Amino acid sequence: MTLTAWRTFVAVCRLGSLSAAADELGYTQSAVSRQVASLEREVGRPLLARRPRGVVPTAAGEAFAEHARAAVAATDRALRAAREATVPARVLTVGATPSAAAGLVPAALRALGTTPWSLATGLSVALEELVVSGELDVAVVTDAPPGLPDDDRVVRHLLGADPMRVVVPAAHPLARAAHAAGGSADLADLADAIWVEDNDGSAALLRAAAARAGFAPRIDLAAADLAGKVALVAAGHAVALVPGLLVPALRRDVVAVPVADAPTRRIYASVAAGPPAPPAAVAGMVEALRDQYADLAAR
Repeated sequence: MTLTAWRTFVAVCRLGSLSAAADELGYTQSAVSRQVASLEREVGRPLLARRPRGVVPTAAGEAFAEHARAAVAATDRALRAAREATVPARVLTVGATPSAAAGLVPAALRALGTTPWSLATGLSVALEELVVSGELDVAVVTDAPPGLPDDDRVVRHLLGADPMRVVVPAAHPLARAAHAAGGSADLADLADAIWVEDNDGSAALLRAAAARAGFAPRIDLAAADLAGKVALVAAGHAVALVPGLLVPALRRDVVAVPVADAPTRRIYASVAAGPPAPPAAVAGMVEALRDQYADLAAR
């Protein structure tokens, strides 16, 4: 049984006429008759009774028509749903280091408008591996220690250099002095301070900068992440080195003090190398990151 035959039979029952059904469906009357006849052969019983003024369903035809109408209606709904279906928008998958995820990346995503996105955080090398595997479209990474390995599987778009800052409690003398001077402080002024660190890369930057300033830092406290690190500073337990990217997202009870000869790390937007060309949303994200980073650096 073909759908055409079912649809033809439903139209004949509704209109009570083979010729009227033919006109409505755009068939010849003989074609309509053949469709009905094929159904009757399949069912094994007459489905229509001929009358002087047209045709009416037999008892078998009435029973058959009830199910045929439901089948034709369901088919029409299925066709309509398929034709009206839209392709889901591609989700832009973004990865970022914690400091970039705190402000830079959300601002760039906002600039993209209605593009659907997801955001994951992690360390730079691990994020680039996710870009290579296709799990991430873009990763915002840094070359902070241990650095980024040479990898021809990714393309790194330089966003800029990010000077580190020293975070101290809001009431700290160095915060007041730096604010009054309107410039940077000397890292050597913190030679006797207790420091807190949350990862080996940041600790390596701190030790290198302190060595240039002529002292070895007392890294006596450890934190699980940036938020914990800043919380210990706010409570007065230590001072800390943090990325400049993080400054706009810092809590109000700490102050980020610029320091002379500050350690600097470079920030990149990494995407997969090679063909095919990245989707427009990926290229747009890289440009949005560039714009937002330039705005952040200017401020």
